[in-house]
Amino acid sequence: MDTVTTESLFDRIGGGAALDAAVQLFYDRVIADPILTPFFESVDLTKQRAKQKAFLAMAFGGPANYTGLDMRAAHAPLVERGLTDRHFDAVAGHLQDTLEQLNVPEDLIAEVMVIAGSVRDDVLGR
Repeated sequence: MDTVTTESLFDRIGGGAALDAAVQLFYDRVIADPILTPFFESVDLTKQRAKQKAFLAMAFGGPANYTGLDMRAAHAPLVERGLTDRHFDAVAGHLQDTLEQLNVPEDLIAEVMVIAGSVRDDVLGR
């Protein structure tokens, strides 16, 4: 008999503590990437990490405390500065590498990557 889980991706990934660890490591990777660094030069990373945690928690079915802009509006200034698929792919790669480093199970990583991929066109203003 197949069992259907009703537990959110947020809970299956480990909840808030796991998300905190992932976002910290993720941004460490992103800001160290030379093709992405220019997009973060004037960004308050403490605030950015908090916004990212809130957004991912909501996107993964956890607490809906995100109050920021939608993806298109939030990234419009970056698109104006040249944000492209190359940059999106680099960020997505860092997200996947982060989850792998934290030993998140492959099936959960796959779910996260589907969610991440679903915002590509909005992030890139298409």
